[in-house]
Amino acid sequence: MAGTPRPTCGNTRAFTLVEILVVLGIITTLVGIMIPVVANVRFEAKNSQCLSNLRDNFVVIEGWRGSHKDALPMCEFIPLVGPDGPEGGLPAKLDGRLPKESSTWLCPADMDEDSLSTGTSYTYLPGLIRYVPQIQLELFQVLLAQPNLSDGQRARLREDVEARAVTAFYQLDSQRLFPLLLDSLDNHPGSREPRNGVYLDGGTGEATMDASLPPQP
Repeated sequence: MAGTPRPTCGNTRAFTLVEILVVLGIITTLVGIMIPVVANVRFEAKNSQCLSNLRDNFVVIEGWRGSHKDALPMCEFIPLVGPDGPEGGLPAKLDGRLPKESSTWLCPADMDEDSLSTGTSYTYLPGLIRYVPQIQLELFQVLLAQPNLSDGQRARLREDVEARAVTAFYQLDSQRLFPLLLDSLDNHPGSREPRNGVYLDGGTGEATMDASLPPQP
């Protein structure tokens, strides 16, 4: 309307430098608070997925035991890396039940190139425990008693003896000292123990033992 006065530049109030600095300070403080929170959420999500992977892999191991007289599968504790990629290990052993390319073989927090090159983030501890001296002595005595076996028969007998002995070892582990599978690296640093594991009873959780060496008898 003709009688309505128009606003002038003098009626518009701008932010002062002090006010801008105060706002920036508040934003910086909020960002500083949020970054650790977001990092912790991501950490917990990766940890939960890792535990889920271990449970899924355990189900496949149990399926193997169900068709092999309750014995654990015997293989290398971790795949070897050859010219054509990973060879052997538990992923290859269970390939007919769980594809080697399954995402459950990889911890989502594992970013180590050497670890990822093997095709799995998890160490299969029975593959180490089979080298405990008592188990190897038992194997030697069985093989010595049957000297006329072919190479194929000896390999099958070796696997059978080791599988039964290692399974018995785990069945005596009432305190859950030795997981079946555990993170091969410290993938979950923080306020908790960094490695996850799954045990013979199917339980998952923190695993504190060192996967680099077989347990002493």
